[in-house]
Amino acid sequence: MVRFFRSGNLASRVFDRQLLSPRPGAAVNTIRQFYENLVPSYTIYDIDCPDYSFRKFTDDGQYLVAFSRNHQDLIVYRPIWLTYSCNEDCDSHDLPAKSKKFDSFFKQLYSIPLASSNEYICKDFFLYIECNQFGLFATSTAQSNDSTATEGAIHGVPSIEKITFYLVRLEDGVILDEKAFCNDFINLAHSIGAYLYEDLLCIVSLRYQTVHILQIRDSGNLVEVRRIGAFCREDDELFLHSHAQTGYGGSFLPGIKQRLLSYIFRKTWNEVPDQTLRVQHLKKKFYFHFQDYVDLIIWKVQFLDRHHLFIKFGSVDGGVSRSTDQNLAFFAVYNMETTDIVSLYENSSEELYSLFEQFYDHFHANPQDSSHGKFISSHSNDVHALDQLRTIKNKASSSSQFVKKMMASLPYTCQSQSPSPYFDLSLFRYDEKLISAIDRHRHCTEHPIKFISVRQPNVVKFKIKPGSDSGASDSRAKRISSFLFHPFFPLALSIQQTYMQPTVVNIHFRR
Repeated sequence: MVRFFRSGNLASRVFDRQLLSPRPGAAVNTIRQFYENLVPSYTIYDIDCPDYSFRKFTDDGQYLVAFSRNHQDLIVYRPIWLTYSCNEDCDSHDLPAKSKKFDSFFKQLYSIPLASSNEYICKDFFLYIECNQFGLFATSTAQSNDSTATEGAIHGVPSIEKITFYLVRLEDGVILDEKAFCNDFINLAHSIGAYLYEDLLCIVSLRYQTVHILQIRDSGNLVEVRRIGAFCREDDELFLHSHAQTGYGGSFLPGIKQRLLSYIFRKTWNEVPDQTLRVQHLKKKFYFHFQDYVDLIIWKVQFLDRHHLFIKFGSVDGGVSRSTDQNLAFFAVYNMETTDIVSLYENSSEELYSLFEQFYDHFHANPQDSSHGKFISSHSNDVHALDQLRTIKNKASSSSQFVKKMMASLPYTCQSQSPSPYFDLSLFRYDEKLISAIDRHRHCTEHPIKFISVRQPNVVKFKIKPGSDSGASDSRAKRISSFLFHPFFPLALSIQQTYMQPTVVNIHFRR
C-alpha cells in the first residue's frame, strides 16, 4: 500500500485528508490507514456478561449473533458504545462500574427459540445476507454412524435424522422460511456445507451427493431452483424414464459423475496425438484408474459466479474427516448452464496453485460483500501476505506436499474471515498461529498477542490478551480462545474457554 499520509500523528492525518486527495479507487485503503491510530488499546477483563456462546459480528457491523448454552435459542445484540461523563479529565479517571457490564456495550434486541427439543443449533453455522439483513442458521438432530443403507445414499457417510435451515430477519427475529433435509448428512461445521453468492445458496448433501441450489427471495422465501447430482438437467430424469429399455436391470452412474469421467477420458485421449499409442495411454491413465474415479464423491462446493461452481472431489474417508491434506482430491469447474466440466485439476497441481497464488480473491469474491469485506488481506492483493506465503513455500521440504496443504483450503469457506482492518497485513503484523482473520478457535498463550505497526516495525500499536488480568491459571488445563472483531469499530471480544471452568470474556476497545 502506498503511504498517503506524511505523519503518524492523528491530527496531522486529519489535516492531510482535508488537503490531499487519494488516487482513484484507493479511497478506502487510504481511510483504513487511520486505524494505525485508532486501536482497541483498553481492556476490560472478565466482563459481567450472559452465559451465551457468542458467534460473530455481521459484516456490516449491525449485529452480534449469539446462541444459548443449551443450543436452543438465538440471541441477537446491537453494538452500542460505552458513554459516561465526568467533571474532570476523563482519561485520569477509572471507568465507572457500569462499564464492567456487557449491556453497556451491547443492547439485546431479542431472544427466540430456534431448535426443538431433540434438535440443536449448530453454533458454527451462520451466513449473513447483508442486502436484506437476513441470517441463515442451521439446527440438527444427533449424528448417527450406524445408518441403514438407503437407495442413492453413499456407504460410509453418516446420517442425521433431520437438518433444518432457518432464514431469520435479524432486525426483529422473525423466521421467514425454513428448509429441512431428512436422513441426510450436510457438513455444518464452520458453514462448510453451504455457500452464499448474491441471492444464491448452494447446500451440499454428502450422503446423497446432491448440490441443492436455492434462491433467497427479497420476500424471505427459500426457493429451490436446481439440483445437481444424479441428474444435471431438469428433464434428465424424464428423458431416462421415457427411453428406458425393457428388461434392462443395470443402473446409471450419477449425471455429475458421468460428466467427470467424460472430461477425464477426453483429456486423456487428447494428450497423445498418435492414434496407435492412444489405446495404451488410455489403458494406463484412464481404465487402470477407472474404479478410483467412479468412487470419487463430492466433498465441498462453492460459487465462482452465478453460472460456475468450483467442486472438490475425493474419497469417502476424506469427505467426512477433519484433515484432508494428504488425501488425493480433484477440483472441477462446473458450468451449471451447459452442465459441462470446464476444467479439472489434481490437488497437487502446480497450475492450480499458481492460480491460487495470483487470483485468490476470485475464489471468495461476492458482489454483495460489504465495503469492509472487499478489503480482506490476501496474498493476491497484499505484498506482505505474498511475501509470507513465498517464505513458507521456500522453507517447505516438499513442494508437492506444500501445494496439497494450500489446496486443502479450497473451495473457500463462505464468510470465514473477519473484515476488521486490524487484520490488514499492510497495516499490522501479528503471530498468525495465535490470531488471524480466519474464524477458528486458537490455543491460548500466557502472553498478550502483539499487533505491530508495519510502517514502524519496532512500535507495538496494541495488545490483545484473552483470559484473566492476573494471568494466574492452571497451565495443565487445556485452554482455547476465540476472537470476535467488529468490522470497523476499534472493538473486539476475546473469549477463553477452559475445561470445567467458567468462560472468560474480555472486551477490548478504544477508550
